[in-house]
Amino acid sequence: MNSELKHTFLERWKKYFNNAPLPIVFFYSDTLQNAEHVEKPSGHQCLIGELAKVRNGTSLAFDAGSVTCGGGKRYLGFSSTLRPRFEYFLSHGIPGEMEGERYIQTPEQVKELLAGMKQVPAGNRYIIFRRWDRIEEADDPQAVVFFATPDVLSGLFTLVNFDHTHGNGVVAPFGAGCASIVYHPLLENRKDDPKAVIGMFDVSARPWVPAEVLTLAIPMKRFVNIVSYMEESFLITDSWKKVMKRIT
Repeated sequence: MNSELKHTFLERWKKYFNNAPLPIVFFYSDTLQNAEHVEKPSGHQCLIGELAKVRNGTSLAFDAGSVTCGGGKRYLGFSSTLRPRFEYFLSHGIPGEMEGERYIQTPEQVKELLAGMKQVPAGNRYIIFRRWDRIEEADDPQAVVFFATPDVLSGLFTLVNFDHTHGNGVVAPFGAGCASIVYHPLLENRKDDPKAVIGMFDVSARPWVPAEVLTLAIPMKRFVNIVSYMEESFLITDSWKKVMKRIT
């Protein structure tokens, strides 16, 4: 990745967001690229929980064997299948056989939802997650993912919409926590006018992030533009300075 972009964002993030936690990025590769390979866990492990290590500075590489969650495998592109009778699992379950998550009202609605979802195959052996300051020149980030509190989120949301007239620069599609930071941003990054994705509304993923945190994943194609206009935006106004004082 362009080292100038890396350092420019670091400077502007520190200047306007008061050293809030840095975002992470992800990309696909057939080699580890100086990331730590995540071994297959002994039991169920949510990807979102593992990403706490990345947010603290450790680069992690996941392959198909590293992810035991069926949804995680699917949304990271390592599998096109889901557990048998998934439509019941996501809805009301089957009495005496399967407890449902009750995230969608009926199995038929789940089937309709899945029918409209495109597949995004990984295409490489690993998906690598890195914190922004650890990005290397050979990396090719697909999206920039912020784990943000409301004040930081308000700044990012406004930045995303700064150069648009439609006012819809951010979308909030239904999905798992990993879908909101990988799957949907990947789809958006392929569009001419990609949207940022606000997420981590997944009830199952919420225990793996702090109570006051949501995510905003900005496709890389969009993020480059955002960094370029940060210093002509509302970030230089007194209105933002009042908010910035509360960011720690």
